[in-house]
Amino acid sequence: MIKIALTGVIVNGICIILGTIFGLFFTKISERIKDTVMVGIGLTVLLIGFSMALTSERIIVILLSLVTGAIIGEGLDLEEKLNRLGSHIEVKFKKPGQNSRIAEGFVTASLIFVIGAMAVVGALDSGLRGDHEVLFTKSIIDGFVALVLTTTMGFGVIFSVIPVVLYEGGIALFATQINAWIPKDMLDLFIEDMTSTGGLLIFAIGLNLLKITEIRVANLLPSLLTVGIILYVYLQVESWLM
Repeated sequence: MIKIALTGVIVNGICIILGTIFGLFFTKISERIKDTVMVGIGLTVLLIGFSMALTSERIIVILLSLVTGAIIGEGLDLEEKLNRLGSHIEVKFKKPGQNSRIAEGFVTASLIFVIGAMAVVGALDSGLRGDHEVLFTKSIIDGFVALVLTTTMGFGVIFSVIPVVLYEGGIALFATQINAWIPKDMLDLFIEDMTSTGGLLIFAIGLNLLKITEIRVANLLPSLLTVGIILYVYLQVESWLM
């Protein structure tokens, strides 16, 4: 059962690795081309995030989720911890005298691949029904994104496979038991609100890629968890008022 639940997760990790490897063949293109490619990636990420953000109509749930998530994330300083991990990886693999973007590649790729509906919905489908179609589709997309990111940010992108596999794998394994705890209607609403919340975080990543802002996106990650609690409270209050 565990092997079946993790099939899509493993394929996703393999595609990110392959995308990074192929991307290494294009790292010597000119800086001008790399800058324009990054703009293209940023614009695409903005579009993905914006379309996802419109999934839910429960704006108050999204707002409170982001607020509570920001408070927790800033308290834990997740952004600094993630950057520190990236810097540690960079020290291990950076060649002397080399201008490396390993840490940036790791952090940026990790956030793009982890935040989003496909990661959660796909992992849930894998765990609940043994259906890996969503994660297989995400794997193809992530492979191409990893390729493009690697051309501009280098080898660091490959290390994003670690948080991706841990994150999706954890959800998939949790999903094998989720039916016993969460009703299907509640789960569907949670996915809607989590998708909208994640969409806003992805939109923020796009703004950062375009160098318009310097939003500490990692410090907003707890909102993907608090959205479930906020939604539950919201539904309880709504039912009480009715």
